[in-house]
Amino acid sequence: MAHRHHRGEGVSTRRPLLLALSITTLFLVVEVVAAALSGSLALLSDAAHSVSDIAAIALSAVAAWMAGLPQTARRPFGFMRMESVAAMFNSLGLLVIVAMIVWQAAMRIASPPEVRGGLVVATAFASLGANALAARLLLGGARENLNTRGAFLHVLGDALASVAAIVAGMLVLLLGWHVADPLLSLAVAAILSVGAVRLLRQSLHVLLEGTPAGIDSKALLDAMRGLRHVRDVHDLHIWTIASGYHAMSAHVQVSDCSKSEVQDLLQDVRRLAKDGFGIEHVTVQVESDDGECSEAHTPDAARRRGG
Repeated sequence: MAHRHHRGEGVSTRRPLLLALSITTLFLVVEVVAAALSGSLALLSDAAHSVSDIAAIALSAVAAWMAGLPQTARRPFGFMRMESVAAMFNSLGLLVIVAMIVWQAAMRIASPPEVRGGLVVATAFASLGANALAARLLLGGARENLNTRGAFLHVLGDALASVAAIVAGMLVLLLGWHVADPLLSLAVAAILSVGAVRLLRQSLHVLLEGTPAGIDSKALLDAMRGLRHVRDVHDLHIWTIASGYHAMSAHVQVSDCSKSEVQDLLQDVRRLAKDGFGIEHVTVQVESDDGECSEAHTPDAARRRGG
């Protein structure tokens, strides 16, 4: 059953989230102390982003746990949408961090402070290693799951900030160019903003029940109209309940409304939606020439609803 499968996915996504959370938390203290001693904005922004990473990954872990809770009469899909809610909040958090970095960088460009390049480089290299390990843990889930993708973007942004801190520290050591620190922080902010806006758009698309990316609604409509006994299909709606778990509903007009043909048609629609378009939860309203005929869910969907 798709819902049980998704609960199993929740357990598998929590494990790398918790490991990444442990790594980020352990390194935070070292990074904050080094940022204070060196006076580096790039390193300070890296440390500040590590704090946001902890909050973001913790939020994602909680959301993954809630998404795996069983459905109830009041919540037939449980808390599966919490993944998209967490992704939305993580994207907003990234945008707040971007704004803070830009503000600090603008002030430091006008009057660049002295930066201890050696300490910046040493700490940033250690930070990059920790962030790279955390990002590697989250990479697999980030491809398929919006919630994990939000945590991954936070860690990736932290890794980029570490790279910027390394480059800035080297420029300070070799050229004495202290303005490189805020300039490179601006570059990191620009990269983070792109990922944050994309994640925000994707999460809002799910929460607003937009048609999932990769599913051609017109192709599905044409395929359903081509099924035996189908005269027309209307009110087709396709949406995402949680990452990788899509649903659809439709009204299907038939020329003959015998019970056996209706059941065969429902099976054909379910098979078409699942095998051809990756849609698990299917609800079909069958209508005859004389009016409404029957309302039915596919067998898997009916069992999930207690039918």
